[in-house]
Amino acid sequence: MTAEQLLIIKTAILDGTPAPVVAASGRPVSEVVRVCHERTIDVGLEELAIPGLDRASLEPLLTYCAELRCEGDGATCPGCKRRTEALGIHSLDDFIARYKEIVVGDGEVRLLGQGEGTLHTPALAALEKTWSGENYWFWARRILRKLRHGIRRAHIQGAAFADAGETPAVILMEPQLADNVGMVARAMANFGLDDLRLIAPRDGWPNEKARIAASGANYVIDDAVAFPSLEAAIGDVNWLAATTARQRDLRKPVMTPIEAVGEMRRRIDRGERCAVLFGRERSGLETSEVANADALIMIPVNSRFASLNLAQAVLILGYEWMRGSDAQSLGRVTTYEKPIEAGLYMGADRPATKDELIGFFEHLEGELDRLGFFNPPHKRATVVRNLRTMLTRMGATEQEVRTLRGIVATLAKGKGHARKPST
Repeated sequence: MTAEQLLIIKTAILDGTPAPVVAASGRPVSEVVRVCHERTIDVGLEELAIPGLDRASLEPLLTYCAELRCEGDGATCPGCKRRTEALGIHSLDDFIARYKEIVVGDGEVRLLGQGEGTLHTPALAALEKTWSGENYWFWARRILRKLRHGIRRAHIQGAAFADAGETPAVILMEPQLADNVGMVARAMANFGLDDLRLIAPRDGWPNEKARIAASGANYVIDDAVAFPSLEAAIGDVNWLAATTARQRDLRKPVMTPIEAVGEMRRRIDRGERCAVLFGRERSGLETSEVANADALIMIPVNSRFASLNLAQAVLILGYEWMRGSDAQSLGRVTTYEKPIEAGLYMGADRPATKDELIGFFEHLEGELDRLGFFNPPHKRATVVRNLRTMLTRMGATEQEVRTLRGIVATLAKGKGHARKPST
């Protein structure tokens, strides 16, 4: 019997419909795919703790899902888009009709259907996004690639920008989406922040979705630590700032990002540890949580639209932090790219010398004389002065002067077959 046959039963009934399940546990294949996708392969296998399920036996299970073999078996997983399609559910209305009742949030809103059973959803917006099911076969294909070839972008080597405590920690209060955590990690890596702390992340930790969204900031993700509570996350912190877009009736210093970064630099130089606390994506920080902070950070925004995306808020603080650092760089620096400074980029070129400019002016003026441009003649000096002033202002390079002289010569004498006969 093959590993696939040991692990999959194709005729188990889940929610009244045939579904492929893992034989040793009776759990649907989709659950294995989901956990390994969200929690990384090794962590997922450890959490699933299904007898006989390891990296070797995981591959045929993933292949079964990735190749949609379930269709041939007439078996689909709960929560999979294939099941939704097989059941003839083509709209949110069709989905609601399958249940007797759908309870939204705390129960103040209830949707009544014509079917059986009760479903709980945190919000209508969540139901609108999830009713059609997940593309588990697509997830399975991604996990297969990682299983066979390693984690995407694993070749990108990053390292902490500074030693522990030399940069402020970024603390996320109960982040709801792993993708947002990944984007925060990317923003941190952009601006030299390394210490990422998560308080009770909704999707668990570690999380493969966060790694993917980090786009190569793997070292920030790998070093991030999840804490069960705010108190545990700030235990070693001497000075804490909390970000908020709402006014709070608390007697605390209110700082802009520039002022907060200045305060943190002074304290870090004295050996203190600093951190910035960011709120939940949906509702921000509770006032009871803000009360633990030494100061509030309020970012200058449009007063009529003050809410910022979580990663955007971290990006702004990170930018202000890097702006005052000697290690900042305009863009990337690689083996073949040197650091650049603000101002006109010259590359390997150089500014034209006065001799080169004067040679160009005389060349241009000579041709204009020959073609009768200076008319009336007594205004020649004024026109020449204006031409030289205008062309000097452009700050031409040596290469640009040679190009301009070539243009003048071509206009005056032509080039190739278009060359004008001598006069």
